[in-house]
Amino acid sequence: MEQARSIIEKHAAQNGAALPILHALQEHFGYVPENVLPVVAHVLNVTRAEIYGVATFYHDFRLAPSGAHRLTLCRAEACQAMGGAALEAQAKSRLGVEWGETTPDGRVTLDQTFCLGLCACAPSAMLDGKIYGRLNAQKLDALIEEAA
Repeated sequence: MEQARSIIEKHAAQNGAALPILHALQEHFGYVPENVLPVVAHVLNVTRAEIYGVATFYHDFRLAPSGAHRLTLCRAEACQAMGGAALEAQAKSRLGVEWGETTPDGRVTLDQTFCLGLCACAPSAMLDGKIYGRLNAQKLDALIEEAA
């Protein structure tokens, strides 16, 4: 909690401090600890509901630790048109998780996004920040094996 308070106080004087604070907390801890949200609200003199709303509105903020690897599949229209739904089902089945969940061994978190900017190379995915285009069942299996 001491580290969290230090991070919060460092950014509290900024205009629109909620987002910089949440980003800094996530960068430091790897997620935004939910028990810190009331402290953020108190320091910024806003309601806990407001801070919780910001933290849960933006998909990049996590309120729980993610797995050692993060697999993100694009669900935008171009990726869906090129077979993305089948790849989503494959990933969920192989990993045994739903969107936003982490495998029981803590190795892989499955996330979704609604555009990776690779529409011409659809369907696409991202593993640990590295983007992959023209995904098919075999390439997805290889990514899952790499992460697992």
